[in-house]
Amino acid sequence: MNLKKWLSAFALIALGSAGTLLAQALTDAPQRQEKQRVDLLGPNGQETGMEVISSVAEYKPGESMNSHLHHGIEAVYVVQGAQIQMPGKDPVPLATGASLMNLRMIQHGGFKVVGDQSLKIFTVHVVDKNKPLYQMP
Repeated sequence: MNLKKWLSAFALIALGSAGTLLAQALTDAPQRQEKQRVDLLGPNGQETGMEVISSVAEYKPGESMNSHLHHGIEAVYVVQGAQIQMPGKDPVPLATGASLMNLRMIQHGGFKVVGDQSLKIFTVHVVDKNKPLYQMP
């Protein structure tokens, strides 16, 4: 492959990657800190088209988690519990040590942290590669 073709191919790949990263940044929760991202491989090391992403997040009192969904499964562990409130509902505790499972394309979130303690969570997403991690409904 000559240099001109190689540079064109590289530019196309870079542009596609930048578009994916920009789409992710526009929909991602600012509280989320990604810790690791790896491809999910099949039993013989073949590509599955999915990836596994681990993250931590802290939602301080007064902050909200917007209603959203994922292109895959999200497992959540509550590292530090807090009071949360859904619109029009009474506050409820989300206890330290609780675990939650959010299934593919099922809307969740949509609450505000109330009270005086931050909500800290650890999440693992097993999701379709090259799609935004968060999709707003």
